[in-house]
Amino acid sequence: MLKPLLFATALAAMTCATVAVAEIVTSGKEDVPIAEVPAEVLAVARAAGPDLEFEAAEREVRDGRVYWDIEGEGPDGQETEFDITQVDGQWAVVETQRDITLTEVPAPVAAALSEAAADFEPGRIIESLQADGLVIYEFFGAADATLKHEVSWDGMTAAWLEEEWAH
Repeated sequence: MLKPLLFATALAAMTCATVAVAEIVTSGKEDVPIAEVPAEVLAVARAAGPDLEFEAAEREVRDGRVYWDIEGEGPDGQETEFDITQVDGQWAVVETQRDITLTEVPAPVAAALSEAAADFEPGRIIESLQADGLVIYEFFGAADATLKHEVSWDGMTAAWLEEEWAH
């Protein structure tokens, strides 16, 4: 009987955990025409989203690393953005983002948001799949889009983030 109780206690503690991330130093995003995106970066985006028509790109330097945000639209009209940077000397997708509705948010994630920010009404919601499988849900305020909250989701545990996620 003790093992299930210990597991339940540990799981409850993880559910309420806060993940802190150091402040991000950024150059700011710069729009870049798709035709000017390096071929090797665009090849990575095309491999990750072969059915997407790529329309927009941004370049940014974050904490000394170059990131490319490559946005495309699928045949169904769904927009997807790939965040691409070098990992071990190779360009790789480190984050895949798409807009979703509140009904698509996993129930534990919605509960974590509601518990931590009871009066917050989300407008835009971005589902951000990290390369390691973790999902970060970004909630922007309906009345004030500069208000933003994030919740991480590993498929079992939702965690309220006190600071912005690094990718």
